[in-house]
Amino acid sequence: MIQTPVAVLAGTPVDTRMGVDCLAARGLRGIALPLAGDPWEQTSFQYAPPAERHQKVLGVLERAREAGCERAFVYCNSLSGAVDFPALAAETGMGIVTPLDVYRGLAPRHRALGVIAANAQGLSGIERVLLEANPDLELLGASALQAVASVEAAVPPEELVERHHLAELAGWFRSCGMEALVLGCTHFPYFKEALAARTSLPLIDPAEEMLRLLMA
Repeated sequence: MIQTPVAVLAGTPVDTRMGVDCLAARGLRGIALPLAGDPWEQTSFQYAPPAERHQKVLGVLERAREAGCERAFVYCNSLSGAVDFPALAAETGMGIVTPLDVYRGLAPRHRALGVIAANAQGLSGIERVLLEANPDLELLGASALQAVASVEAAVPPEELVERHHLAELAGWFRSCGMEALVLGCTHFPYFKEALAARTSLPLIDPAEEMLRLLMA
């Protein structure tokens, strides 16, 4: 069992809190460290110059180390693709787990995957990692920042799925031959059960495997 607190980095206070709750369910204490105030500010951060992104996250991780954190749990797909976390792990000496670590192991087990992400930046990062791990993988993707905003606003999951036509989107992925749909944003488990009730397409949430990697 991890004895020290875990730094939880994510895009906004909402998904950062989701990450802390995810750790708490396993008896781990997380320290919430959001990088932005809302989904739009987070998207803007992801398009800042690479050096600026690196320095901002490095500062957050250094503060986390001062608070006693030896590990970081990056509970944000788009942030994971926008920042070089392996380099930051080497620079800080911290163990850092991101959703992209999970996708590297996921890709070889599939022939065709659909991905829904928060924004195109997140989608691009996930696609890059999946195809590096399995160049023959067939991929289809979509981004849905407005669905993220609805999660932030605590719209009931069933209403959210209806409002953003997510069942229809899942149906399109299935009709195109996708074997499963990756929930490529850590906001999206919020409506996973509601969407699962309206599609036969398997939904993949990387959180459980992230926890295993964190505790390894």
